[in-house]
Amino acid sequence: MSEDALATFLEYASEPVVLTGFLQIAIAVGLAAVVLAVTYLRDLGFGREIVTTAGRGLVQILAAGAVIGILLAAHLAWAGVVLAFMVCAAARISHKRGRAIPGAFRASLVAIGFGAGVVIASMALAGAIERTMRDLIVIGSMVIAMAMKTNSLALDRFTGELASNRAEIEAVLSVGAPPERVVSEYVSTSVYGALIPVLDKIKSLGIVSIPGLMSGMIIAGENPIYAAQYQFVIMLMLFAAAGLTSTASTLLVSRYVFTDAKQLDETVLEAIDA
Repeated sequence: MSEDALATFLEYASEPVVLTGFLQIAIAVGLAAVVLAVTYLRDLGFGREIVTTAGRGLVQILAAGAVIGILLAAHLAWAGVVLAFMVCAAARISHKRGRAIPGAFRASLVAIGFGAGVVIASMALAGAIERTMRDLIVIGSMVIAMAMKTNSLALDRFTGELASNRAEIEAVLSVGAPPERVVSEYVSTSVYGALIPVLDKIKSLGIVSIPGLMSGMIIAGENPIYAAQYQFVIMLMLFAAAGLTSTASTLLVSRYVFTDAKQLDETVLEAIDA
């Protein structure tokens, strides 16, 4: 990392707005403390979780801000390194939803890398994502986060479908049906189930919620119509990443649940039931 990067970070850290940010955090902490006091007074039992979650979130987001502050002045190639790290971290977190299946991490890594990578590269080439460190890191992280979320949902749904329909699957396999055809229905169900949150989010655009990116652009003085247009572009990017990731993930893991004899792997089913 160059001296320019460090100088840029120190410049950001010394700006008066950083102090203002800490004051705003103090006010927000005061509001959270009211909720915390209620949980203790009512003996709700999750006050400790509120404190640890808020503390962890503060440390993580400040660390992310500091890293981004340093990276803004770094060479553009570092964006690829950071995004690759994010994909690996996302796969490590997400594969736990399907850890009963051997190769779930490998499938998650490939699926998230494929889904998010195709979208980020395509939109960067098309100019929808500016090829700057700032846009690649910020928008790229949004795409990877969506890919991770849908991968988790797809793995969770697919393992649930296997457990719920075990008898039916084994019956069809016993008459010689190929495994790919037997599980195709459950692959489709898992992909659709994983896409429901992003589909609902697109349906509710402008009616139930104004997404954060659009809100931020309007607050920053951007044309509201352009902000809405760009938000829609982002939503479709997220949908594309979600669709590619969940499809790739379920197709990959569906190969790992059968034995060489083309029967359901008992060890996988036992791990799912455990």
